[in-house]
Amino acid sequence: MQRAWKRVKANKGSAGVDGLDIAQTAEHLRWVWLELRQQLLSGSYQPQPVRRVGIPKPDGSERELGIPTVTDRLIQQALLQVLQPLIDPTFSEHSHGFRPGRRAHDAVLAAQRYAQQGRHIVVDVDLSKFFDRVNHDILIDRLKKRTTDPGVIRLVRAYLNAGIMDGGVVMDRHEGTPQGGPLSPLLANVLLDEVDKELERRGHCFARYADDCNVYVRSQKAGERVMQILRRCYGKLRLVINEAKSAVASVFGRKFLGYALWQGRGGHVRCTVATKALQAFKLRVRQLTRGSGGRSMEQVVEKLRSYLLGWKGYFRLAQTPRIWRSLDEWIRRRLRMLHLRHWRRGTTIYRELLKLGAKPEVAQSAAALSRRWWHNSLSAIHHVLTIAYFDRLGVPKLS
Repeated sequence: MQRAWKRVKANKGSAGVDGLDIAQTAEHLRWVWLELRQQLLSGSYQPQPVRRVGIPKPDGSERELGIPTVTDRLIQQALLQVLQPLIDPTFSEHSHGFRPGRRAHDAVLAAQRYAQQGRHIVVDVDLSKFFDRVNHDILIDRLKKRTTDPGVIRLVRAYLNAGIMDGGVVMDRHEGTPQGGPLSPLLANVLLDEVDKELERRGHCFARYADDCNVYVRSQKAGERVMQILRRCYGKLRLVINEAKSAVASVFGRKFLGYALWQGRGGHVRCTVATKALQAFKLRVRQLTRGSGGRSMEQVVEKLRSYLLGWKGYFRLAQTPRIWRSLDEWIRRRLRMLHLRHWRRGTTIYRELLKLGAKPEVAQSAAALSRRWWHNSLSAIHHVLTIAYFDRLGVPKLS
């Protein structure tokens, strides 16, 4: 429990329906822990409902998260620490999501390897609202095959049935395992491992990360057969395939975990950032570099730096130096434009550019067109607000 508490504290996160944050929960547990421990051992513990939070998605829809109370996150984390070492070794080698020592990059590299071997057709299956549609009875049945401890089964069932609070109203849940709790990813893998094992039994090459599964074959006909197998497997688990987003198609042009594959010279298969991920990146950078809102350039760069470093770390497999260079140039242009917006008036622009070492005619040109921020960000001041200048501000490079 102490190890679980350290992990919960490190993960931070907001309060659940009880309104208690991590510090308040720590104080609360000092008084109720003995009673709570007895309830857990006797099997009488009842988790509180999760707090519903909607996270906007790029397509305008929402991803539903269920935030448990800090106390319930602690109990789930402790349960995870016991179950994962027992259950994880039984999972397929083709499963990469939410597992110790594995990550999304492993799945992307596996996809690249299969395509390089000549498997240029992908069976790309997208499950519709997977975490919301997990059947509780089927999940518990699969979990019983991996642990026979009745106390564990009872506690997991209690978490599945805890309900969800939205707008102060608690709604019962008869299906679904809301994203947001430490235990949900393990339970998802318990359920989907059955599909993995069926694909393995048939000798297929595939990569799965959570509910994203891609199977790589050599022909369209083979792909259609695999799609039928997957329909049967997911139907047996009462999961629904999103037909609009699923396809049997060329591996080149389909996105997987934010990446796409393309074939370069000599037939070498390379990774790039998928178009949708690039669009989301640009949208986020625009938001971070929009009108200052009273923020200094240093504050803007600090937030931008955090986002860029995280994005660069995730997409470091992409073999597209030309795209990185163009994005770096675009980001610097956005920041030059923000500088001009900060200065606003022509006289201020003229004065500040002279301070930075601009020639009088360059400063005068920018000042004369003071409201044309985007135009000036390229034509007038790129020799003044240089790459070295942004390096000194701490703006990281993607290239």
